[in-house]
Amino acid sequence: MTRHLLPPSKVLGTILAGAVGDALGSEIEFHTIESIRRDHGPNGLTDFTKGDFARGAVTDDTQMTLFTMEGLIRAHAAQRRDPETDVVPVLQHAYQRWLHTQEHPWERAGGRFATQGEPDGWLVTNRELFHLRAPGGTCIRSLRAFAAGGEIGTVTNQLNNSKGCGGAMRAAPAAFWSDNATEVFGLAVTTAALTHSHPSGYLSAGVMAVIVSELLDGAALPDAVTVARTTLTQWDSHQEQLDVLDKAVDLAARKPTPEEIADELGGGWVGEEAVAIAVCAALAADNVTEGLLMAVNHSGDSDSTGAICGNILGAMWGIDAVPAHWVAELELREVMERISLDAVVEFGPRPVTDPAWYVRYPAW
Repeated sequence: MTRHLLPPSKVLGTILAGAVGDALGSEIEFHTIESIRRDHGPNGLTDFTKGDFARGAVTDDTQMTLFTMEGLIRAHAAQRRDPETDVVPVLQHAYQRWLHTQEHPWERAGGRFATQGEPDGWLVTNRELFHLRAPGGTCIRSLRAFAAGGEIGTVTNQLNNSKGCGGAMRAAPAAFWSDNATEVFGLAVTTAALTHSHPSGYLSAGVMAVIVSELLDGAALPDAVTVARTTLTQWDSHQEQLDVLDKAVDLAARKPTPEEIADELGGGWVGEEAVAIAVCAALAADNVTEGLLMAVNHSGDSDSTGAICGNILGAMWGIDAVPAHWVAELELREVMERISLDAVVEFGPRPVTDPAWYVRYPAW
């Protein structure tokens, strides 16, 4: 479960470029491409503006990505102490802490974890996380149900029939766990199935995480997509995700217009479409800026497609390729930088054993 190499620049790129895409897309989510062009010019949105939130503000996509990463760091630290530790409850615990940041008192958000004390660890102490940023209904309902005494969601213990993109948009940190595609895919599926029970809701997370993982190891993007595609076909009920992924690859060859993206790949509201749009934009682009703007300027779930595309582009090119002015304006930038570099340490060959580490990342 330990990587031989986790390049800091690419880890920072994965998380921060994802947040940039999220922040850009949040300003035009729910807008049609016609209204985007009317409001921002013929090329659509090209920079942060003050939309529903502050300039450079992120949404629940980035919030949940951070809690996914924290949960995985804590699970990894726990497995270093006890290799038999089950990752799933540790991740569930992380998402209940995120629910707490969404105006839910801990005694009602924590479920069985609340009986063991207040929410712990360093991440939840950052008050900038305590903002409602249009959280997904499926995520909120699933986590509330667990808090009320429900079971943990898994591929076999299905909570709903949702294939919304809320599982895929937060799955990038699963790529940090291992350099084994099968293991990464399965872990990403596990993170998504905690809230989304339709196969396309969790298999999309697996595809996205494997692409990021392969890019971290230096693969070219087309090769990374091929590995993810091959791994996908080993899972039941994969055809829907496979079909739209193949369409995305074909469409990328001609640098599609927003209208073509909508016609061929949909709006990105569901997992398989969101990953397909992100992959298409990343394949078609010559740089991070072009890819992110292509990923958000369409009629659909622009923040999620932007976030996923940013995860991919950042893993491919690293933080230095992400426009510095966008990174500088990001909400939670310092938090993202710190936890990303902590992930490099935890998932690397020489993780920290100092007791202070387990205060920052309690191993449960």
